[in-house]
Amino acid sequence: MHVITNMEKHLFHSTIFLVLLMFAPVVMAQKSDDDKIKKILYFNPEVEPDIEEIKEPTNNAFFSSVSDILSGYRKNKMLRAEIQMPFDDVDTQTIIDYCTNNDADFAIVSKVKYFKVGIGRYVFSNQVIVSMKLFDEHGTLITETDYDTYRKNMRLLGSTENSIKIGTNGAIKGILKQLRKIKPSGEVGF
Repeated sequence: MHVITNMEKHLFHSTIFLVLLMFAPVVMAQKSDDDKIKKILYFNPEVEPDIEEIKEPTNNAFFSSVSDILSGYRKNKMLRAEIQMPFDDVDTQTIIDYCTNNDADFAIVSKVKYFKVGIGRYVFSNQVIVSMKLFDEHGTLITETDYDTYRKNMRLLGSTENSIKIGTNGAIKGILKQLRKIKPSGEVGF
């Protein structure tokens, strides 16, 4: 009967360790692009009507909601561009430049439109429509969506900040829903 010596045990374990060490890069290379953390660059939303006094509170509510939503998605990281991109006239070169300079995988251009009610310039409803366009790092439009807080929730009461958060949440969910439809045929991942 053959007795295994400590030297043979040590040689066997060393051999197994070296084989595993050799195959580790192969296994690591097989990880898909979906495992990579996606960096999403958000531009300040265009605010309609264009009144300076409501832009900062709108931006604060919008980005607070985005960060709350994305904290639930471990594979996404939010980046913020401190400029406002016109929603209806998007400059793709600016998107490409910002994505390149910030190492972002995607860019989102958004718009928050307040409902105007009554007569007068400064009379607003607390209801909003949050619209978003998702671009890849090459400036190609992937999808767009909007969320109308009045039509979707039939909300009449509540704060404007809460409406912006609900609208932002709804718009992001809309983009994710559309990406699930696109993903099987393409390679877009979010």
